[in-house]
Amino acid sequence: MKAYRTRSGIVVEKAGAFSHSPRVAWDDLVNADNISKQVEAFASCAAPAVSDLLAPIGNQEVWAAGVTYFRSRDARMDESKDSGGGDFYAKVYEAERPELFFKAPHYRVVGPNDQVRIRADARWNVPEPELTVVINKSGAIVGYTIGNDMSSRDIEGENPLYLPQAKVYDGSCAIGPCVYFAEKPLPPETEIRISIHRAGSLLFSDSTEIRKIKRGLPELVSYLYRETSFPYGALLMTGTGIVPPNDLTLHRGDRIEITIDPIGTLRNTVA
Repeated sequence: MKAYRTRSGIVVEKAGAFSHSPRVAWDDLVNADNISKQVEAFASCAAPAVSDLLAPIGNQEVWAAGVTYFRSRDARMDESKDSGGGDFYAKVYEAERPELFFKAPHYRVVGPNDQVRIRADARWNVPEPELTVVINKSGAIVGYTIGNDMSSRDIEGENPLYLPQAKVYDGSCAIGPCVYFAEKPLPPETEIRISIHRAGSLLFSDSTEIRKIKRGLPELVSYLYRETSFPYGALLMTGTGIVPPNDLTLHRGDRIEITIDPIGTLRNTVA
């Protein structure tokens, strides 16, 4: 089942049919004891218009996990080698404790077809396509969405302690287009695909599989919830295994498309 957050309420897609409710709150849906039962009273409707879609988030916080793919480890080591911080990323990849950091409050999250931003004080900006888990207030994974963890690689590479400035700013977090509520985990061969288009031409494309994530998703969630409460639940980006070449940096007007089946495609333009 997919749930879209729209300007007129929640729209649910189930077995190809759509239903709608203006009364159910997103936070209540994410934290319902029985999500399927929560939508039984929804009224039949047409598919939501692209222009009506909002980021599928209520009052949840967005967090992120770093260095969960071997490819990401190598990239972080390379960008930080001149500052002497490269070894930190190798140690994080092998450590028992994962790297977790705060990414965005709900009001700073960009939705599907909206604009993401690049920092004016950065020279090297990239998107990071990530499977994002949706977690209820009890710490259970209830669904999945797509996340774009926009990052300024030159700022993080200058000093690993600058990571919050490289990762957390207005327009740095995109989520969507929906939440795929699933009773079973996604298959390990689930693919994450990204393409970047500039002036109508394909600039970059690549893919990876979630089986390459070093840590189990429940393990990442357990560390996130270990000493922190989330009264509305949380979203956790699970890291990126796709790293564009070092000579690629985003420009204003670039279009980013991230696809994960069966969730869909998250599309954003760089402002």
